[in-house]
Amino acid sequence: MEYLLVYGLLLFSRIIPLRGIHFISNLLGRLLFVLVRKRRAIALENLRNAFGREKSDEEIQAIARESCTSFFLTFLEIAKFRYLFRQPEAFEALRRSSQGFDELFRKAKRIHDESKGCIFVTPHIGNWELLPHVSSMVGIHLVVVVRPLDNRYLERLIFEDRAESGQIIIPKKNALFVLQKTLQQGKSIGLLPDQSTMRGILVDFFKRKATTTPVPALLAITYKRPIVVVACCRKRDGHGFEGFVSDALWPGEYTSEKEELIRLTQAMNKEMEKIIRSYPEQYLWMHNRWKRYKGKRELLT
Repeated sequence: MEYLLVYGLLLFSRIIPLRGIHFISNLLGRLLFVLVRKRRAIALENLRNAFGREKSDEEIQAIARESCTSFFLTFLEIAKFRYLFRQPEAFEALRRSSQGFDELFRKAKRIHDESKGCIFVTPHIGNWELLPHVSSMVGIHLVVVVRPLDNRYLERLIFEDRAESGQIIIPKKNALFVLQKTLQQGKSIGLLPDQSTMRGILVDFFKRKATTTPVPALLAITYKRPIVVVACCRKRDGHGFEGFVSDALWPGEYTSEKEELIRLTQAMNKEMEKIIRSYPEQYLWMHNRWKRYKGKRELLT
């Protein structure tokens, strides 16, 4: 039933105009905010802790509601764009409607080529599902790590959409070996490293210690490749996207691998935080980003 509901929604989103998708996403986002108390509470707590006195409670509430809308909009947009990208003029249309597209992705391609493969990371903000399609268009070959869904029917449906980007999609579990081979072959990898994890290390994120995966930094140090933070956010006028591509975060000379691992992971978090501060209403605040694991002994602090 869950599969049929999502399939019907995705199918419907392909035949209606984008403004219709925005309307449906807004409706579903409002329902999620009102009806799912646990996720609403997590989002509000995260926002209050992240912005403190920078924003009023009214602003916090508004950002949380828009974040719920953005969550639905991401998946309905990609269902629509999946078919648009099959058209030869799709790349040109995206370039015209997106701020600084040419310059930013020339920068990403240059880093990819010069480093002979790098580690692209993005937070769950804007339309992160769009990035593999854009990377394929500009000639950046990626291996993208994703967390499989609990519903195997939905997983098959979503996997089909992701695979059509032309990139290689692998499950998160036991992915390290594949990622190592990818970098050795001169290809780049794509990761979403902004969620809490039992195997993470504690580094700052919005001035609070957050359990963060050390995998990007570990790969960077081991294979002498840079980390590059990227994102694709919707412009506030509702037309097109704004891209973000950070400078390359290279591993340096070090006497302590532990300290270098922390430095790189902290630098990655800082770059992600900059993007989130620019578009906080498009970030996935419903995730318990600052979760603590009972009985867990932190590997690095």
